[in-house]
Amino acid sequence: MIRLAFRLAGLLLLAGGFAQLVVDGARSLAAGAVSLAPMAALVEAALPGRLAVWGPKVGGVSAFLWDPVLTGVLAAPGFVVLALAGCALLLLARPKRDASPGFVPR
Repeated sequence: MIRLAFRLAGLLLLAGGFAQLVVDGARSLAAGAVSLAPMAALVEAALPGRLAVWGPKVGGVSAFLWDPVLTGVLAAPGFVVLALAGCALLLLARPKRDASPGFVPR
């Protein structure tokens, strides 16, 4: 059941990453220059005002987690972050392999 939830979330994140890539491509064509939306803009559009609240809370728990790690993720292009998160969830949810050494799939 957990594997199914991870697969579904992974596929939704991959679809979201692809949709964001299409939006960024259309925006780039209209502007005549490459225009990639950072992850912070996507989070702010989806959850207005939450990023300003989460920053001090996460920074209070672990300054290392907020400053180099999460600020780097939030500065990265949104489609890359969504696609990598989707791939990671799909890898976590892949089916188990048979451990027998003589197993040859037919």
